[in-house]
Amino acid sequence: MAVQGPFKVAFGDVFPYGAYIKGGVEPVRDFDRSTKENFIQARDKDTGELVWAIEVLDADPESKGTFKVKLMGPVQPIMPEAPAGFPFVPVEFDGLAVTPYVNSGTGRLAYSLKAAAVRPANSRGGASASRTSGKDNAAKDAA
Repeated sequence: MAVQGPFKVAFGDVFPYGAYIKGGVEPVRDFDRSTKENFIQARDKDTGELVWAIEVLDADPESKGTFKVKLMGPVQPIMPEAPAGFPFVPVEFDGLAVTPYVNSGTGRLAYSLKAAAVRPANSRGGASASRTSGKDNAAKDAA
């Protein structure tokens, strides 16, 4: 098979209605190495960078709920601020890559999304963008 691992996609193809950060950034638990008493943060298999998760709301009216987007980086990424009077932060992801998989719990098709960076929506990079090195990973159940 020619497609091995993630394949690149455009932000607008994945999120034609936009995407919004619903919560803050959290470290992702390494379930194999952590115990109840000792939290160990996950590291990306390819880069060795720490893994961080953001809860994201897909603005598609047919989307069901939220999902986690995982960013890789040596330090916790700083998310853009919400516009005044707005409850969520509109963002775009650069360097998106998709890995489809079957969710073993539900038997449904799901997607793991990886991105190189997150930035405020309608920003085209530059100093105002929040950048992370490495890759990004998100799980999103297909409707």
